[in-house]
This record gives sequence, structure tokens and C-alpha cells, in this order.
Amino acid sequence: MLIRPKAGILDPQGEAVQASLATLGFSVTSARVGRLVDLEVAAENVEAARAEVERMCAELLANPLIESFEIIAEAP
Repeated sequence: MLIRPKAGILDPQGEAVQASLATLGFSVTSARVGRLVDLEVAAENVEAARAEVERMCAELLANPLIESFEIIAEAP
């Protein structure tokens, strides 16, 4: 899953990336820094795995007040 700060939430790391790229001459108007969590989940099917990971995000991996998450599910 990809976990990112929600729009409008202060992102000091993203601001640092944007400023550094601008210093190097790159025209970047926005940068957001998040994290990638790569999990293998034992489940009956992709939908069940997605539901399990969504619960994991809601209960532990992402802070729903300031972060959004995107689940990318693939069958083995």
C-alpha cells in the first residue's frame, strides 16, 4: 500500500524534496513524501486480502486523520 499525507496536511519532507529539486534546476511545483508498505497476506482471494489490508491501515498502518492510503492488490 502507498500511504501519503492528505492534501492540506503539512509535509516538511515533501517541501524539502521540492526545494532541493528546485535548487538543482528542476521545475517541480509540488512534492509529497509518503511510504510504501509491501505485505504478503494469506487470504482466500484478492478481495479478502484487500479487505484485510484495509483494516490493517485503518487500525495501525495509517493515521486516518492526516494520511490517505492506496491499496494495490495482486494475486500471486
